[in-house]
Amino acid sequence: MTTTIRDESTASAYWAAVNTFCALRDVHVIADAPVGCYNLAGVAVMDYTDALPYLENFTPTSLTEKEISSSGSTARVREIIDSLHGTGKRLILVSSAESEMIGSNHAKMLEQHYPDVSYFDSNSLGDNEWQGREHALEWLHRTYDDGAEARVEPGTVSIIGPTYGCFNSPSDLAELKRLITGCGLTVRNVYPMESNTADISELKHSELIVVMYHEFGRGLADRLGRPVLHAPFGLRETSTFLERLGDLTGRQKDAARFLAREKQTTLKPLWDLWRGPQSEWFPTVKFGVVADSTYSRGLKTFLADEMGMQCLFSHDCAETDNNLVRNELAAEQPQFLFGRMPDKIYLAELGAKTRFIPAGFPGPVVRRALGTPFMGHSGTVYIIQEIVNALYDTLFNFLPISPRTDAAPGQSETVRWSPEANAILEEIVRKAPFISQISFGRELKKKAEALAIQQGNEVVTPEILQQIRQKG
Repeated sequence: MTTTIRDESTASAYWAAVNTFCALRDVHVIADAPVGCYNLAGVAVMDYTDALPYLENFTPTSLTEKEISSSGSTARVREIIDSLHGTGKRLILVSSAESEMIGSNHAKMLEQHYPDVSYFDSNSLGDNEWQGREHALEWLHRTYDDGAEARVEPGTVSIIGPTYGCFNSPSDLAELKRLITGCGLTVRNVYPMESNTADISELKHSELIVVMYHEFGRGLADRLGRPVLHAPFGLRETSTFLERLGDLTGRQKDAARFLAREKQTTLKPLWDLWRGPQSEWFPTVKFGVVADSTYSRGLKTFLADEMGMQCLFSHDCAETDNNLVRNELAAEQPQFLFGRMPDKIYLAELGAKTRFIPAGFPGPVVRRALGTPFMGHSGTVYIIQEIVNALYDTLFNFLPISPRTDAAPGQSETVRWSPEANAILEEIVRKAPFISQISFGRELKKKAEALAIQQGNEVVTPEILQQIRQKG
C-alpha cells in the first residue's frame, strides 16, 4: 500500500553537512549540487529564519543538465578549487543527493591533484539531518585531530552541538555557558559554532564535555574519552547537572554555592508565579509538543512531570507521522502546542483555539536574542512566563466587550436549538482547550444562530452546525 507523507519534518544529511562545516571559521565549503538546490542554504531561507545566515564560506558547483547527463562535475569542481586556493581557508567538498545519484565521487581526483582538499560523502540519499550532523562531526575529528595524547586542563569544559539551523541555539547556548561558568569553570571550546578546525585537537584536553542536543554530538563526545553530560531542561535536571559539574571537576563547593544563589535569584520569579493565583490553572493546562527530541523530551519533563500540566502528546518530529499529529489535534485540541510551522498550519486548518509556541524548525521564527532560553533555570522562567501571559491573554476573551456598531438586522430575533444540535455543540466545545471553552462555545453559538436567521430558520439544527464547521 502506498503511504502518503504529509510534510517533511527534517532536512537531508547534505544540509546537515553544510550547517556543520560552514559553522567553522576557517572552512570554505564547496557543494557539488545542482543549480538552485544550494540556494536554500546559501540565502538563508531553508528554515525561513536567520538561524542560518548568509553563508560567505559556501560555493556550489551549480550542476546543470549537461554535467548530470554527460560530462560530470569534475571540471567544474577543479575550476572552483583553483579559484579558492590562496584564501587561507580549508576546503571541503560535499556531495549532494544529485551528485550521489550520478556517482560523482571526487575522492580519487582530489587525492591526486588537490591533496589539501577534503571530500565528504554526505550520504544525502540515506541519512536525515540529525544523522548527518553526527556523521559530519565524527568525520571532522577523524580528518583533523592531531592524534596526540590528551593533556587534560583542569576546570575546562567544551560544548559540542551548536550548528546552523538549530532552533533557539543562541539563547540556550548562552544559558549553558552561564551555568558552567557559574560553577567556577571555563568554557574552552564551543564546537563547531565558535571554533576552527584546529580546535578539534583541543577538545580532548578539556576536563569535561557537554553535549547540547540528544539528536547528535554524543558520538564525537564518546570518541574524546572525556566525561560527558547533556544540557539540562527543567528544575531537577538542571540541579543535577550543576551537581555533576562539581563532582566531575572537584568544584563541589562552587557548584553548591551557585545552586543556592540560583534559587534566590534566577529561580525566584518561578517561585513567585507558582505561589500566585495563576498557579491554580496549571493542572488544567493541556499541552502538546512536536519538536526535535531534545525539546520534545525536555518540555514534557518540565511542564508535565515538574509543573503538573497535562501532556496530551510529545513527539520527536524526526520519527513521528505528521498525519498522526493532525489527527491527534482534531481529536483533542491542547491549550498550548509547542511545534513547527506544519503544526501551526494543522491548527489553522482545524480552526483550533490552541495557542501556538514555536519550538522547532521549519518555521518563520527568529531566535537570535539571548532572552528566550528553553534550557536550564532561565528556561524554566521563560517558558512559564510565556504560558502565564498567554493564559491572561485568553481571559481577555471573557470580557463583556460590545463593539460600537449597530446590531446586524435580525440579530435580536430568538432562535431555538434542537436537542441534537445542542448535543453536537457540547461535544465540539469539550474538544476546545479548557480555559477557552466558554468564549469558544459562545462564539460558535452566535455564528450558528446568525446563520439560522439568515436562512429563515427558527431552529438551529445539526445541518447548520455542519455548514459552519465546513466554512472553518
